[in-house]
Amino acid sequence: MRVDTAKGVGYIGSEVPVELPAQLDGRPGWRSFPKVLKFRDHNRRRMNFPISLTLLRIFFVPLLVVLLLTKGENLDLWAVAVFLLAACTDFLDGYLARKRKQITALGILLDPMADKLLTCSAFISLVELGLVPAWMVVIIVGRELAVSGLRASASAQGFVLEASDLGKTKMVLQVVAITVIVLEQHFAIIRVFHSGVILLWLVMVFALASAGQYFWSFWKKLNRGGIQPETHAMIFRLGEKKQEEKEQQERDVAAR
Repeated sequence: MRVDTAKGVGYIGSEVPVELPAQLDGRPGWRSFPKVLKFRDHNRRRMNFPISLTLLRIFFVPLLVVLLLTKGENLDLWAVAVFLLAACTDFLDGYLARKRKQITALGILLDPMADKLLTCSAFISLVELGLVPAWMVVIIVGRELAVSGLRASASAQGFVLEASDLGKTKMVLQVVAITVIVLEQHFAIIRVFHSGVILLWLVMVFALASAGQYFWSFWKKLNRGGIQPETHAMIFRLGEKKQEEKEQQERDVAAR
């Protein structure tokens, strides 16, 4: 939640800008802003279809792991189908949220978490099957944890680290790499070109490069000076308190 008093722009839980009734600089009308903010924020916090798709992606994770690790005829092919279906929801939830203007704080929190659960669980399962070197997966999973911690730290400082092009490319490469590695066990022509190994190295390169980009972006924004969320909460609580006191005074006058 952010308020820029110089420009008159507020950021609510979903980090989406909304116009203020007046700048928070002491002008008339600013005390009513908390109520307006609450009303707008309430509309964005409701469960919506894009969030449902994100939750569906999370629910696909245990099914994916079971299909990958259970020995049975063509169960791994079913696992690929589930994995690709889950990956499609990653594109759809973001597209629908932007198109329907349903970007929410919950969606911003769950979307990267669902992506990481999906890809990391798949990679760890492939290590168990002996299809992927463990040291590569350790680096990939470690990168995901580090970036997640960085995002949490950025949120605490009052700004958001948006997904970069390198990060999006890394996600696409992860989906393709996992799919190809599983399919290599059924189609010999794919193994001839060592596609799985090449894609794994590409995932590694883009994972490390995007992580470096996120850390660089974090330090740049941090050096500019972040606005602490506690300050905003204090401002809004003060505004609400003064508004309640005013309403109470009006009721007392009417009662007389």
